Amino acid sequence: MPYGFDPELAPFTADLLPEHDLRDTVTSRQVLKEFFSSMPGGFPDTVTVEDRHIPGPGGPVRVRLYAPRERSAEPAPAMVFIHGGGFIVGQIEMGDALLASLAETMGVVSVSVDYRLAPQDPYPAGVEDCYAALVWTAQNAAELGVDPARIAVGGESAGGGLSAAVALLARDRGGPALCLQYLGIPELDDRLDTPSMRAFVDTPGWSRDKAEISWDYYLGRAHRPGGDDVPIYAAPARAEDLSGLPPAYVVVCEFDPLRDEGLAYAARLVQAGVPVGLHMYPGTFHGCSWVPDAQVSRRMQDDLMYALRRAFHPVKAPAAPGTAL
Repeated sequence: MPYGFDPELAPFTADLLPEHDLRDTVTSRQVLKEFFSSMPGGFPDTVTVEDRHIPGPGGPVRVRLYAPRERSAEPAPAMVFIHGGGFIVGQIEMGDALLASLAETMGVVSVSVDYRLAPQDPYPAGVEDCYAALVWTAQNAAELGVDPARIAVGGESAGGGLSAAVALLARDRGGPALCLQYLGIPELDDRLDTPSMRAFVDTPGWSRDKAEISWDYYLGRAHRPGGDDVPIYAAPARAEDLSGLPPAYVVVCEFDPLRDEGLAYAARLVQAGVPVGLHMYPGTFHGCSWVPDAQVSRRMQDDLMYALRRAFHPVKAPAAPGTAL
């Protein structure tokens, strides 16, 4: 079907990413690896980057730490970042540009998680690795120079869904506390029954057939997509109680099968008393931010930076008239 793509994005709809079959995970992972290795690399001299292995529920988990080289004496805000890839593909390098920028412009220390992927490691492997990274960040806040009261979790696509799941786990397990959950074009609902999921069967970046493969592989043999027993920590859209969750910043794209589950989750968060910032960008599609020079992509980046800045550096209420300072 025809789509009203943003004019700057339209030329990239056919070949932004090389075509690949998600069912062939080996080839798909190699295609993405080659795509990201072909992009401009390197980090600014003002940022330090270090790979470590931390304890995880299934063995050591690789994480990548990003931090400003020149550190303030004050503890820094932190971001636990979760890459996308439909729970099947993706790699830690997908967060390099964003997280280096956060370190350079906002002094943020970020922990990016190289979590286990399906189908080799289905649910709950990936989300438990991500939660372990959050716990490790909070427990090692002093060593990392991090303020434990200013830790966010965030990601895009499957990483957005995993971030929502980590926020649910943190609430239900009694911590660590989060100041924000960034849910970028999030994959939240295995039932695949929203209007956008039914309509967008041939959209670039993500489509219904890819979503079907994604959930089938992620849930594995233990759960059937659309079944009655899928846990909320696998598909956060199934959670009936969204109260007590951290503030959220939710991003959706107009021509994305995931659009309506993101909109619905944001609305339900608001109804549960959770502060939510929500942006839906006209003319966009899943993964369009990989066209960084388009005006709408720059707007998406600016809006995200604003939301993170507000979460990490909340504005204080002005003193009442006559109040001693």
